[in-house]
Amino acid sequence: MNEAAETCRADVWLWRARFFKTRSLAARAIEQGGVRVTRGGQGAGVDKPSRQVKPGDVIAFPVGANWVAARVEALGWRRGPASEARALYTLLQPASRSARP
Repeated sequence: MNEAAETCRADVWLWRARFFKTRSLAARAIEQGGVRVTRGGQGAGVDKPSRQVKPGDVIAFPVGANWVAARVEALGWRRGPASEARALYTLLQPASRSARP
């Protein structure tokens, strides 16, 4: 399997997982510095929408006044129905107003 099939752009994954209504909203959140990815215990802010994520990564981002942390379980190949999108991630903590990862 090639590298391209094992990774996905961060903005595309956030859109496919239905955390953002449009891909451009996901890209805007990333560009504003509100998204972090942790891989292998090393966390870093995502500086551009084209940053690659892969299964096992933990992605944290704001949704309104709350922060969400989710483990990437699968990449998906389309923006499908909510039931399909829910299989792409596991929530790691309940949303919180004050807790920023």
